[in-house]
Amino acid sequence: MPPKNLISLALVMTIPTGGAYAGPAPTYTMDAPIAATGDGGWDYASVDSSSRRLFVAHGDVITAIDLDTRTSRTIGAIAHGHAALAVPSTDLLLATSGGDASVRLIDRMTNGEVARIAVGDKPDAAVFDPATGHVLVMNAESGSISEIDVAGRKVARTIPVKSALEYAAIGRNRTLFVNNEDANEIDTVDLVRGRAGRAIALPGCDAPTGIAYDAKADLLISACANGKAAVVEAGRRRLVALIDIGRGPDAVLLDAKRRLAFIPCGRDGVLDILSLDAPGGVRHVGTVTTEIGARTGALDPATGTIYLPTARFGASTATAKRPPVMPGTFHVLVVRPA
Repeated sequence: MPPKNLISLALVMTIPTGGAYAGPAPTYTMDAPIAATGDGGWDYASVDSSSRRLFVAHGDVITAIDLDTRTSRTIGAIAHGHAALAVPSTDLLLATSGGDASVRLIDRMTNGEVARIAVGDKPDAAVFDPATGHVLVMNAESGSISEIDVAGRKVARTIPVKSALEYAAIGRNRTLFVNNEDANEIDTVDLVRGRAGRAIALPGCDAPTGIAYDAKADLLISACANGKAAVVEAGRRRLVALIDIGRGPDAVLLDAKRRLAFIPCGRDGVLDILSLDAPGGVRHVGTVTTEIGARTGALDPATGTIYLPTARFGASTATAKRPPVMPGTFHVLVVRPA
């Protein structure tokens, strides 16, 4: 493994709700990237700390990476995968299959598919509900949430919300907060009653995608496509700050132990870092230069290490929505706390 390059995160930015953060900047080291198998696009990722595995939804497969040996393999078969979630306390991996309106349950020991469950149109993000052991799947096109009973291999219930659902987080009183990319808001769902509640408007935040919930402060952080991070008081259902970040974010990764949030911004190739405990509220405290395309990722809560999938890209064309991914270039960036 090549020597690590020490990166000192000293960039400080001012946001509308107060002055610049004056505390010590966190320091991280950048490891050599992990070369990984598979081609095509990718989306959400998750870390299973117990088995030391990283799973990435990667086109029509799941890329599984052994974080100790830094080796990878592809498992499962999906149609335009969006989420790859290691289900806690099980040997199962849940993958959302956006192309055929299903979720797949894959045995991580045998790599075999054990169930295929029909859900709404274009299932996208998936989050684990520790209160029930179920997994909540956001059906972006149908505008509904499928609650998956993993043990029973079935849909326990379907909750109608509205279309364009993105990532979600569970807050106090079993309230689910879901970014709505088209409406520029956070939709709310009462998971006890199984019904949608009042939405939270996000003025100044365009197309929110990634979201994370900080239980200690009862705050939500949403990543916006227009280079902003929206900070929301979850209990009061109100936007309290917009923080400047890079362009092209698609995830918010929360490190509750270190009291930091990380937002990978794939268009600018940066990882923005926010302090959750700065005086006066959430503050921007640093930026790591990553790579173009590193817009999603996963954080290992056991170590604080951040994993950011990306690849090399070819030249853009007039007809292509995005520049093409170059075959054989998929890899995962590794950023560690010092």
